[in-house]
Amino acid sequence: MTVTIYDVAREAGVSMATVSRVVNNNPNVKPQTRKKVFEAIERLGYRPNAVARGLASKKTTTVGVVIPDISNSIFAEVARGIEDIANMYHYNIILCNADKKKEKEIRVINTLLEKQVDGLLFMGGVVTEEHIQAFRTSSVPVVLCGTKDENQAMASVDIDHEAAAFDAVNVLIEAGHRDIAMISGTLQDPANGFARYQGYKRALETAGIPLRDEYVRIGNYRYESSVDAVNYFLELSPKPSAIFSATDEMAIGAIHTIQDNGLRVPEDIAVISVDNIRMASMVRPTLTTVAQPMYDIGAVSMRLLTKLMNKESTDNMQVILPHEIINRHSVKA
Repeated sequence: MTVTIYDVAREAGVSMATVSRVVNNNPNVKPQTRKKVFEAIERLGYRPNAVARGLASKKTTTVGVVIPDISNSIFAEVARGIEDIANMYHYNIILCNADKKKEKEIRVINTLLEKQVDGLLFMGGVVTEEHIQAFRTSSVPVVLCGTKDENQAMASVDIDHEAAAFDAVNVLIEAGHRDIAMISGTLQDPANGFARYQGYKRALETAGIPLRDEYVRIGNYRYESSVDAVNYFLELSPKPSAIFSATDEMAIGAIHTIQDNGLRVPEDIAVISVDNIRMASMVRPTLTTVAQPMYDIGAVSMRLLTKLMNKESTDNMQVILPHEIINRHSVKA
């Protein structure tokens, strides 16, 4: 039979209100009484009902996290930052994978809201009007983590993707490259894919380098999509002397494809990207990239959410964290 708070109260010889205060860490309980209640809990194997506690307090101390692609290593570090801060503030995390599908993201958001989460973190992906509508119908705070909505009306934590791409392409320009191709993410993603394309475009314009349409291929942020892009670039005349990839994973695919075609990186074609995933330092040559502070994005997002959940004042609802160029060996110094 299920052990109830009534059973614990009877076993400990106290009221149910006292047991409730002990379970919820209320300081207004004498040490000897607290000890007696905990001993009864241990003897009976009582486990507090989180749902019932949530109904009573109107809080479940849980936060829903929507992750677009659990197989993408970039999100693991973000999730670690989220979890560490959640633990610090005594929140539990419900992590849901959405497979980069809008319909599944909306369904997951609604499911988490039905579970009475105290707040939501939406990690990455394109934020559409349907997402905004789903967030606005909820009564809980929402923070966009590693992305932002087009109008920047919602709380968010991210980097400046346009500036990160601009800085990456400038590394190539300063190394003497003018035939610079790009493997882009989807241009329908204003916060990430389009912003990084705009950074590439601005860097070329600033340097007086013409933008060539054939030097831009659209990928899907994954390794495989860069293989086709690089094979296409190698058929061009002149072929690019450098490639800017919107993500490290696509950049690693580019390096391997260049090498598979009997060419060298960076001697024949230089490669640079954005993210700084763990594999960037493992591939050979090691990948020059612009690092996102992925752990910090997760940690700051969770801290901002705790402020909103607890109605604390906050000066900045759209937080932009700094990026950093990591010079390795896929671009000649």
